[in-house]
Amino acid sequence: MTAKKLPLFQKADHHIFRFKKKPLPYEEMRFLFIPLFITCIFLIFIIRLFQLTIVKGTYYRSLAENNRLKEISIEAPRGDILDRKGFTIVYSVYDDVTKTDTIVRIYNDPSAFAHVIGYRQKASSDDINQDVCPDERLKLNDTVGKEGIEKIYECDLRGMKGKKLIAVDAKGHNLQTINVRKPQSGKRIQTAIDSELQKKAYALLTDPLFGAWGKKSAIIVQKPHTGEILTLVSTPSFSPEDFEENNQDAIRTYLKDETQPLFNRATRGMYPPGSIFKLFVAAGAIEEKTIDEHTQIEDVGQIKAGLHTFGNWYFLQYGKTEGILNIVSALKRSNDIFFYKTGEKLGEDAIKQWAYTFGFGKKTGIELSDEQGLIPTRFWKKETLHEGWFLGDTYNLSIGQGYLLTTPLQINKAVGVFANGGYLCAPQLKKMSQGTCARLTISQKTIDLVRKGMKTACETGGTGWPFFNFKDNEQEITVGCKTGTAQSHAVSNLPHAWFTVFAPFEKPEIVLTVLVEESGEGSNIAAPIAKELLKTYFERRE
Repeated sequence: MTAKKLPLFQKADHHIFRFKKKPLPYEEMRFLFIPLFITCIFLIFIIRLFQLTIVKGTYYRSLAENNRLKEISIEAPRGDILDRKGFTIVYSVYDDVTKTDTIVRIYNDPSAFAHVIGYRQKASSDDINQDVCPDERLKLNDTVGKEGIEKIYECDLRGMKGKKLIAVDAKGHNLQTINVRKPQSGKRIQTAIDSELQKKAYALLTDPLFGAWGKKSAIIVQKPHTGEILTLVSTPSFSPEDFEENNQDAIRTYLKDETQPLFNRATRGMYPPGSIFKLFVAAGAIEEKTIDEHTQIEDVGQIKAGLHTFGNWYFLQYGKTEGILNIVSALKRSNDIFFYKTGEKLGEDAIKQWAYTFGFGKKTGIELSDEQGLIPTRFWKKETLHEGWFLGDTYNLSIGQGYLLTTPLQINKAVGVFANGGYLCAPQLKKMSQGTCARLTISQKTIDLVRKGMKTACETGGTGWPFFNFKDNEQEITVGCKTGTAQSHAVSNLPHAWFTVFAPFEKPEIVLTVLVEESGEGSNIAAPIAKELLKTYFERRE
């Protein structure tokens, strides 16, 4: 068989072999998801565009508008503070120096009014958190009243802030004012303060010609029938403008000053009242029937209690006694022996109770910060000093010495009872026609006897010698008064000088108390100041 040779190459029929490319798995997914992904993105854009333009179009247009607008708060003018006659004591203006909407507080005679008007400072976090003003709440960097009337009537004085809407460019520069809502001024506060008397009182306490110059001192003047405060001065004083201007150097000086110029001695200073307290011991003893108008006690110069000797001031200074005295002559001469014996009969418990009746040992009711003072008792002495109560303690208490502590405002408020016929009136900072007064359970007879003693104290032979023949334009003015000289236990060894007075005697219009720390006798230091202040009052009245 012959082998058949095959050709080296043979053209294949194209129908015999067919080649088809099979795609890989990931390539199939790519072709599937890319269109799907593009479709989803497109749908998201469509939805977002719908949301921005249709659903929240107004909202975003507002935001865009606000991005070129700036809202500025306009501080409200703080309310003015007026005296009882309508004269302005404190007022507010916009700051002309900085050309801003910042309010500047202007204080007329700032040092004279400082302790009654108070001052403002930047609000602390506590001020903001504890703010009780409902209409306009404090915010960061606001200024708020910190003391005095500025603090007490903060909500009335504050007012309502305004707003200014300003168009700005991309760099924040002001372009134009779009809208303004004017602020609402705070309310005016009309106080009971008599500006002229207030300034005169401050001038007297700081005058080198008078004994209070360079001393710590206080003056309180009130209307006895309403309790309205006509004058409240404490020295050394300060300027509220230093706080308004945030003068840190001045503020640090005040805080470091040993004389404590920020301390209000009229309401917070506590001192033994000395012989002024005899008025209230006398009233209590008459009411308790321990003594009456006929009771007589002989001044023997000095008496003993245990190992201690207690003398009358007249005997200790001049070596003389004053014979037989009744309650009127004892008040006229401020006789210590009479009141040692009266206090011994009355007893320390009754003295304490009558002191409470006249408002001692508790707050006065004034809206300023004040102290309640101290009425010492057996229990207090045992608990505090771990000592018993002795007869000598009763003697000291009977003449306003020892551990007894009162404030000038407490004294003035209590003396007002003898001026107004038996009413204890709460001190009032605002002008008013009718006060908040309580009728004490004390007889008119008792009041009349004490008043008679106060009248003779400022007549010839009494202790209030500066008021002998007190006149206004040649017309004699009768007053009721009481001097006080209280041991200070200070290094200077000088006593505190007290003087209290009401006038005119028959129809009292004014009751006044002066205290000068560590200065001398009340008749020599405090009484001349009171006289000058009363002269100002009565001369002006004419």
